[in-house]
Amino acid sequence: MTPAARVLGRLVGLLGIRPARLALPLGLGALAVTAGAGLVGLAGYLICRAAQQPPILSLTVVMVGVRAVALVRPTARYGERLAAHDLAFRSIGQVRARVFARIEPLAPAGLEAYRDGELLSRMVADVDELQDVALRLLLPVGVAVLAGTAIVSGVALVSPAAGSLLGAGLATAATVPPLLAARVVARSRRRQAALRARLTADLVDTLGAAEELWLNGADARAVAAVADDDRALVDAALRDARGAGAAEALGIAIGGLTAVGVLAAATAAAGRGALDPLLVAPLTLVAISAFEAVLPLSVSARHLPSVLAAGRRVLELVDREPAVTDPGEPLAAPPRRPRAALRDVAVERGAERLRVLDGVDLTVEPGARVVVRGASGAGKTTLALLLARFVERQGGDARLGPHDLRAYRQDDVRAAVLLSAQEPHVFDSTIRENVAFARPGASDAELRAALAHARLWAWVASLPAGLDTVVGERGRALSGGQRQRLALARAFLADPSVLVLDEPTAHLDEPTAAALLDDLWQQAGDRSVLLVTHGDAGRFARCRTLELERREPVPPDFIPSG
Repeated sequence: MTPAARVLGRLVGLLGIRPARLALPLGLGALAVTAGAGLVGLAGYLICRAAQQPPILSLTVVMVGVRAVALVRPTARYGERLAAHDLAFRSIGQVRARVFARIEPLAPAGLEAYRDGELLSRMVADVDELQDVALRLLLPVGVAVLAGTAIVSGVALVSPAAGSLLGAGLATAATVPPLLAARVVARSRRRQAALRARLTADLVDTLGAAEELWLNGADARAVAAVADDDRALVDAALRDARGAGAAEALGIAIGGLTAVGVLAAATAAAGRGALDPLLVAPLTLVAISAFEAVLPLSVSARHLPSVLAAGRRVLELVDREPAVTDPGEPLAAPPRRPRAALRDVAVERGAERLRVLDGVDLTVEPGARVVVRGASGAGKTTLALLLARFVERQGGDARLGPHDLRAYRQDDVRAAVLLSAQEPHVFDSTIRENVAFARPGASDAELRAALAHARLWAWVASLPAGLDTVVGERGRALSGGQRQRLALARAFLADPSVLVLDEPTAHLDEPTAAALLDDLWQQAGDRSVLLVTHGDAGRFARCRTLELERREPVPPDFIPSG
């Protein structure tokens, strides 16, 4: 089996395309093509026979046949389109859920090598491309085989010579133009997939950092890069279109030559008395119509490289094994307010597997306040991710309570150790739904209490819509301090045993940062707090501090957030 066939087979399995579901659109498509050939054949015979001016009743059967086939063809075509797209859309819905379910356990460590826009491209554009597995590949090939066989068999029963010529013409049109199309556009389509992914990634990055780019005068350069990506994609699409036009023209030419050959063979047979002269024109018309079965194969060949390229990108993501997994027999959830301890811990990250942490010791007692400081790239965020089991250690010991972190289910660890990231994600929804995200089903009283602990309730209560105020995409209606307090409200609502905060005062002015920290120390209660920062040590004079030194070199695909 060729590599392309293996990829296609895996994609069929990933899409969940079962033969029973493929049979309906396949049968209807073949019926529509066969009915179309039968329609022109019967109509041609009816015209030729009518030209002899026979009694009208002798034409009744043929007239009824023409009407019946004329009704069957559009009905079958409509049913084929409906069934085929239903199959494709259901398959895409399933595969999108399957891909998300496979990549969700990879985050964040297993996805460090991918830009946000690239992941978005694989989840949207590449998965959408897979709908062509059924629509553009499997169904056209199946219809060509079934309909072509039926039409050639029918013609061969009437005229073996015409049937042989038609079969040879269909076989040539089913192979030569598609091979030409595949050869011409293969490189172009692969390049298009890569260019589309790059364009999406650059667009996402540029839009996400639009304000920073504008402030630093780099917006024109970023826009120019996106424009270059777009021009390259358009050029690749134009090369693809030229190849498609050449392949389709060749297919039409083969169809025309075949029709001429069938006409000649039928005329010769009629001259020998081996064929009714009335059947010469119908056979020629059927031969012309029969190519409706194979001409779409050139389109299939054009789509094959892009489908395979997109499929490989999706499968490459799906095949990745998560670095962090649950144990076979997990222990019960960690005890309430446990002690967290790291001993001689080593963590490797990035595509080059460079060591970010090496020999780190840290103990967080119940109710303790601990600050981890260091320069960007020193591994502060990695340490926070390790405690929440988002990355795996390569050496040392990490415990939560009396047991190793690896002995618990990941969900149980994250219920006990809550990590609030430096840039907390705020959904384009209401304040109520953003806070309740930490504990769905929480009552309004619990939401108010969490917001009050984060010193945000007074402001929310002053809003006309209160908890139902929409905060906009990424919380654009909120200030930086309000977004951080919203993240704290989530944390308080989740009520973890250990609260890990990654740069909670980032992008805040000094008075706002000081007020946020004062509220945090007061409202944390008996929870343990681990705060990751590169801020001034004077702010944390009352806290135990762990200093981390930056290791060189920093992993190239790891952009630290602290």
